[in-house]
Amino acid sequence: MNPSFVHKTLVVQLQAGDTDRFPVLAHLSYDAADPFAVTVVFSHDGRVLARWRLDREMLAAGLTGPVGVGDVRLRPVSQGVWGELRIELFGDVRPDGGRHHAVVFAWAPAIAAFLRETHAVVEPGREEVGVDDFLAEILASG
Repeated sequence: MNPSFVHKTLVVQLQAGDTDRFPVLAHLSYDAADPFAVTVVFSHDGRVLARWRLDREMLAAGLTGPVGVGDVRLRPVSQGVWGELRIELFGDVRPDGGRHHAVVFAWAPAIAAFLRETHAVVEPGREEVGVDDFLAEILASG
């Protein structure tokens, strides 16, 4: 087991446009090498539907209140006895001028458990970015 990597697959509910919700898989991954980001790959029947990189701190904040004003917006919602995280995703502009748009509902306790695992790898506030390595890579390729 790699102590610098966390992966969890969840069943979430996808709602695109005015359609009913339907289940898809969300593959969440966290890598200490990119400590601020959580990558989410949504799939259905073995086909990748979308890949998003989310801010880990924003994901945590979305469990307790609304966050985001751009392409990603998060907020907690209740669905009966279930506490859910509503993840609203805005994609590319369509030919008609609108934007692709989808809403994903995830069970909030499962997202919180995933985040606790990432916090065990890199505690919030202890994230580090290798700026020197990044600049060396840019200078070497230029």
